[in-house]
Amino acid sequence: MDNKLETGATAPAFTLLDADGVEVSLSDFAGRRVIVYFYPAAMTPGCTTEACDFTALRPDLETAGVAAVLGISPDKPERLAKFRDKESLTVTLLSDPDRTTAAAYAAYGEKINYGRALMGIIRSTFTVDVDDDGVGTIADAKYNVRAKGHVERLLKDLTV
Repeated sequence: MDNKLETGATAPAFTLLDADGVEVSLSDFAGRRVIVYFYPAAMTPGCTTEACDFTALRPDLETAGVAAVLGISPDKPERLAKFRDKESLTVTLLSDPDRTTAAAYAAYGEKINYGRALMGIIRSTFTVDVDDDGVGTIADAKYNVRAKGHVERLLKDLTV
């Protein structure tokens, strides 16, 4: 897949519903840095690990200059609300049921799962600097990340 976003690329704009059914847009974070991460499904082991790690390290991420963490999956808002409440998550969970935003970030496509090729969400994380006009620029893009230990590595990269 050669359409991956790289440092310096314009971050695709999006407006998605959060766990409470409220629209959230990338441009809402004008003048700030955000983390946008894509995960396959709420309430699955790897995705729970990653979301809980983002929640646990959120104060450290904020100290490193990150204004918000936006987790995007194909799950419907109702499922995201259950996930947030069950795990006491403080990250913003967004619903991308048609996977349009994931595809725009090259976070949806063919992947290998247990030796088989299939179409799905590619666990990916983007650090996005949103300018004062609400346009995002990719500061860092990581594809095919492993859930365990990922947030700690990301935080380390942000504080170097």
